[in-house]
Amino acid sequence: VQLQASGGGLVQTGGSLRLSCAASGSIFSINVMGWYRQAPGKQRELVATITSAGLTNYADLVKGRFTISRSSAKNTVFLQMNSLKPEDTAVYYCNALEYGLRGYWGQGTQVTVSS
Repeated sequence: VQLQASGGGLVQTGGSLRLSCAASGSIFSINVMGWYRQAPGKQRELVATITSAGLTNYADLVKGRFTISRSSAKNTVFLQMNSLKPEDTAVYYCNALEYGLRGYWGQGTQVTVSS
């Protein structure tokens, strides 16, 4: 499985960005897709995940502001980020987890929120 993320950038506080992550390869084996982020000097943390059945999970810090979704073909995951705050600044990483619990990471995409 290969993951290609896109959509990061620079936005002002209160703005919006939409991240995309396209999976290729053995996509039929993917159960969960999600986004994690890592700010400078901090550990990588969960942002949101979505299962193949459409069940979602969000970090408390982003609930109500971020929305994760998945394409009908199940091979692309999106993260709509609204009401962005400076503390959302981080490198965002796409993740895919197979039914067999093997995981994959995409390259990071930088999100910078200016105050």
